[in-house]
Amino acid sequence: MPGLDAAPMYAAMVCAGAAAWLLAGRDGGVNRARLMLAGDGGPCDPGPRLPSACASLVSAVRERLGAPEGRAWWCLPVGAVLGLLGESLLPLVAGAAAVPVVRRLLLRRGRRSAAERRGAAVIELCAAVAGELHAGRQPDRALLAAGAVPLRELGESGAAVLAAARFGGDVPEALREAARSPGAEGLGGVAACWHVSVEGGAGLAKGLDAVACALRAERDQREELQALLAGPRSTALVLAFLPAFGLLLGAAMGADPMRVLLHSPAGLVCLTVGGLLEWAGLAWVARLVRAAEGPGKYEEKGAA
Repeated sequence: MPGLDAAPMYAAMVCAGAAAWLLAGRDGGVNRARLMLAGDGGPCDPGPRLPSACASLVSAVRERLGAPEGRAWWCLPVGAVLGLLGESLLPLVAGAAAVPVVRRLLLRRGRRSAAERRGAAVIELCAAVAGELHAGRQPDRALLAAGAVPLRELGESGAAVLAAARFGGDVPEALREAARSPGAEGLGGVAACWHVSVEGGAGLAKGLDAVACALRAERDQREELQALLAGPRSTALVLAFLPAFGLLLGAAMGADPMRVLLHSPAGLVCLTVGGLLEWAGLAWVARLVRAAEGPGKYEEKGAA
């Protein structure tokens, strides 16, 4: 059929256009420099430009798709390409339905990464402030000297801690408020050590060293658990991609599995049942991994 013969060409054109768009956005500065230095060193005409409205729209779309949660929208062009290859709207509909699911997964991963960065910043803060205290600085001065960089990961709550230390505010209360951020729970121990040292005269440096050691031990245990779970996760990922490999193998053998799955009643039934089984298997593996990891405090707080 003419439409079937033209479908791969259309798909290739879509992929090439997307690649050119991304490359143009990534190397825009290099291209401008080449245009300015071309020829005899004088500026040259870069050619026609897009109208300001179109340029702002392209920039906004590119920025949206480049964001971590915006990458979920790539399910739409992938579904469109598969729809062109299979001459059906079902892949496009499936891609649109996958956008919120993938976006939720990306947001969860982003929250987890941010929580891990905050946890590392708390450990760095405890070690740095303890070092300044051992050098003879007062607690407020030590926090201002060593806590500026680690507390940047906490955003506004970190700035509130620095402001309390600089202007004589309630530092323990600011630390407890900052400890509510996912991953920064260790600041609750720092606040307790600070309160005890101010009220009872106990050594703050020793308390911060103990908090840092406890947080390092917890982080090492979590990383060891993640390393042990890497094998089951990789196995589940490989098994999840086996159906796609089977489709490619069938297409290479000339069986045309896309037409069978998308244009016949038996194929639609097989596609539906296979998709449900695939989803059930991935959900089961994810539940097993979550059970092995224990209660996900980062995801629960981030979702709340």
